[in-house]
Amino acid sequence: MTTAFTADRNANLLGSLWMIASMGLFAVEDSFIKAASVTLPVGQVLILFGLGGAVVFAALAQLNKTPLFVPEVLSRPMRIRMVFEVVGRLFYVLALSMIPLSAATVILQATPLVVVAGATWVFGEQVGWRRWSAIVVGLIGVVIIVQPGTDSFSMLSVLAIIGMIGFAGRDLASRAAPRSLGTVTLGFYGFLAVMVAGILFSIWQGAAFVTPSLQALLFLAGAVASGTTAYSFLMKAMRTGEVSAVTPFRYTRLLFGIGMGIVLFGESLTFPMLLGSALIVASGLVILWRGKQAAKAQ
Repeated sequence: MTTAFTADRNANLLGSLWMIASMGLFAVEDSFIKAASVTLPVGQVLILFGLGGAVVFAALAQLNKTPLFVPEVLSRPMRIRMVFEVVGRLFYVLALSMIPLSAATVILQATPLVVVAGATWVFGEQVGWRRWSAIVVGLIGVVIIVQPGTDSFSMLSVLAIIGMIGFAGRDLASRAAPRSLGTVTLGFYGFLAVMVAGILFSIWQGAAFVTPSLQALLFLAGAVASGTTAYSFLMKAMRTGEVSAVTPFRYTRLLFGIGMGIVLFGESLTFPMLLGSALIVASGLVILWRGKQAAKAQ
């Protein structure tokens, strides 16, 4: 029994380290995209970023002899997943280009709350009053950060909220996706959706493409490298150790995002942002804890 306990503890520790590394790299990806969007139109950033990620996952599929073009990719959950991926990526990148990185990162942390609420409707999962209370408190945290009705309110913050909702819908659709589709396949089509988002926004915006500078290309290459690596680390984290032990470390992305916003972009923190962040993180941890308790009771 002691050996089994030690093995589980080591697996949880390793999974937690994978998760922390993943969240740090996702924050790096956000920083690169924000930097690239200074000199490139958002649509062009999305197209180049999506193309780069799709090429990486296509190469991985080739190495692993994983077929990418299978009938399952046209299933209803996958079609829905692509729509939400387009919405999430487009609006979140728009938010990154227009509002502080720290603010966009904090709002994104509400995604698990929306996923839990959506699971009750989509999958009929039972959520007790404690978790519903936590969801409400977390969403109040988002409202505190956005500050509607005050002089500090910016409609641009709504972009991050829409992006967060898009990512929540993507996560729900991923859960319903055929089990035969692995990480590489989902990653490939996820980045294809990013390209679609860029193409659609470019057509709507009508902005002319520009020749990327070497610096912009390096930023995009960094975003692709960090984003695809972060995605792989996330999959490793979720397959190492217990989900309930590993998942709370998702919130380290908030620390990385805020830190990079302050150091790289000269951003500052406000009391509403700190208070809202605390409510979102606390709510997420309560939901995870109650979910674990409910699973034990079954």
